[in-house]
Amino acid sequence: MADIRCGITWLPLAAAAAVLFSPLAAQAEPKNAEALKRFVHQDCGSCHGLTLKGGLGPELTQEALQYYDRDVLSGVILDGIDDTPMPPWRPLLSEQDAARIADYLLSGEMK
Repeated sequence: MADIRCGITWLPLAAAAAVLFSPLAAQAEPKNAEALKRFVHQDCGSCHGLTLKGGLGPELTQEALQYYDRDVLSGVILDGIDDTPMPPWRPLLSEQDAARIADYLLSGEMK
């Protein structure tokens, strides 16, 4: 039953993200950088807090992530974490988008 509820919970988010982010280009256009930043604060923020200071998921501030590297964070974004509410975003985000999000979380600046 929990698996069904989890799927139902994530379905609207996944559908919205698919519509918003399917055209993301491989290059960092300002419009796309803003879309990724909005994605982080709205979609990731729905679990990690709108200010990314924690909620259902842990804090995602620059200070909290200072000991992680880009590849680890990109992997978590793309593949999720088993047995936790952290979903895999690989069906909706490219590896480059995940790397840009990881860079944003580590630096505080969307490039």
